[in-house]
Parts: sequence; C-alpha cells; structure tokens
Amino acid sequence: MLAFAPLHDAVGAAGSALSWLTELLEPLAGGAATAAAIVLFTIAVRLLISPLTAAQVRGERRRAALAPQVRDLRQRYADDPATLQREVFTLYREAGANPIAGCLPLLLQAPFLLVLYRLFGTSEGGTGLLDERLAGVPLGHHLNDGLAGAAGPLFGVLLVVLLVVAWWSSRRASAAVGTVAGTPTEGAGAATLGRLLPLLPFTTVLVALVLPLAAVIYLVTTSVWSAVEQAVLRRPQAAPPTAGGTGER
Repeated sequence: MLAFAPLHDAVGAAGSALSWLTELLEPLAGGAATAAAIVLFTIAVRLLISPLTAAQVRGERRRAALAPQVRDLRQRYADDPATLQREVFTLYREAGANPIAGCLPLLLQAPFLLVLYRLFGTSEGGTGLLDERLAGVPLGHHLNDGLAGAAGPLFGVLLVVLLVVAWWSSRRASAAVGTVAGTPTEGAGAATLGRLLPLLPFTTVLVALVLPLAAVIYLVTTSVWSAVEQAVLRRPQAAPPTAGGTGER
C-alpha cells in the first residue's frame, strides 16, 4: 500500500483543488461548476507543460534542418545499423535536437488523467465529487452505466468533438509523414509509420469509451487545446529573406 501513497496524496490534492474551484465557479456556472472546474484544471495543466510542447516543436525543426546530414549518414552506414544509430544520435545531441523530447508532453499528462480517473471512479479523496453532476449526469458515470436521460446526448456530443479533433489531427499526421523531423522518409519504417501515425489520434476516442464523464471532459479539453496549440506552433514560417532581396539600394 505504501507504493500507492503518492498517488493517494495526489488524488486528495486534486480533489481539494477541484472542490475549491467548484465553489469559486458556482455563482457563475451553477450546476455545471464542477465540470467548469475540470476544464480550468485541464487548462492549468496544459499551461504548465506548454514550454515543453514549444521545445518539442523547436526540436523537430532542428531535426528537419539536419535531414540532409542524416540522409548522408544513412547512405554511408547502410550496411552498419549500429554505427548508423550511434552517429545519428550523436548528430542530434550535438545540435540539441533530442528525439525523445517529443514524448514528454504526452507522458506528463498521463498522471493527471489517472488522478481524475481515481477521483471520479472511486470514493478516494473524500471530497464528495462523485455526487457532482453535469446536465443531471453524475461525473463518475461511464458509458457502460447506460445512456438513459441526458447521458446519451452528453456523451454523444463529447465523443463527436473528440472524433472531429482526431480526424483533423489524423489529416495533419498524414501530411507530416516523411516531413516531421526524425521520421523515416523511405523503406519499411516509413511505410509502417505512414499507416500508424494517422491512426494514433483516434486512440483518444477509444480511451474515452472506458473513462468516467469527468475524465472524458478532461480529454475533450486537452484534445481541443492540443489542436489549437499545434495549429499555432506548427504554422508555416516565413522564409528568411535572401541576400539579394535585402540589399541596400
């Protein structure tokens, strides 16, 4: 049990924070105050990790600039995979382009999702949040608990939003295969990646099918945030002016 003490403490802290936010928002949001508190909680989490997301995009651009050198290394060490891997990672390290950094924003969100699942899936935390509702549906309600009353339309709207965001993200992922820095552009790896990347955004929808309503609200909020964030951070950059075009007259 001691191994789970940190998680128990995190659930209690999150419950206290959400209860405080709920009380703060109740005059404005009424019965939807707890759901609104979850949205604000999610935004706070995303703001905390936004520097890592920006660093991830900068790292991808650095790796994109290294693509010609990586291609040369692949040709030079085509018959020596171990040396190729070592040389590529050395090149990335010297340029400050860590390929693993791209996973950090997603990994850092996982504990928050787990905390919400425990908070609204069990009585852990002792905050009484299991009794809170949105449109008359308990925030601890799962899809397999039934779709009677407002549960069906509410889950339906949230899942449709997730599907739309997943479809949009899938299209961006399809367009990015072979152009996102660090991804293979040829061979079996590229073919496999080309099939998998567009499917990954839809895993969010599958996860939402087994989570309580509170955690689905978290997923919807963080997915929409991610879509907007990626559209802003990955917008095409203006090409630097050429020397000939900036010369003095």
